[in-house]
Amino acid sequence: MLLRNNDQSSGLCNGTRLKVRKLRNHVIECEVLTGNNVGHIALIPRMNMVLTNETVLVRFQRRQLPIVVSFAMTIDKSQGQTLSHVVLYLAKPVFTHGQLYVALSRVKSKRSLKVLLTNHVGMFTNSTINVVYREVFKKIGF
Repeated sequence: MLLRNNDQSSGLCNGTRLKVRKLRNHVIECEVLTGNNVGHIALIPRMNMVLTNETVLVRFQRRQLPIVVSFAMTIDKSQGQTLSHVVLYLAKPVFTHGQLYVALSRVKSKRSLKVLLTNHVGMFTNSTINVVYREVFKKIGF
């Protein structure tokens, strides 16, 4: 998964899923798996990453590839993705109904979806809590 917006016109944006075709010392040859440029071959070069911290007077710079191997992704990062298999691990109740909907709707078929739920003590269960913050409703007069 790409971590930076390299070339938006070519579909190389933060969160783009890529398949590595060749690894070289200074560049990775990848095939784009998502977006409008599916199948496009992209070359991802090493980039200068500069750490700027106001408390440290020295600027640190390193050259690295702007990718991360991704075997899992967050619900927010998965929005807009279509996946052939989804395993959803809910160690805690989902914050909002919208997040649960996004997570469940990423998969192509029901048979390719697995959901693992745990309760407050870490035991497996077959239900989860619908999180509702009642304070929100008090402020708007409900």
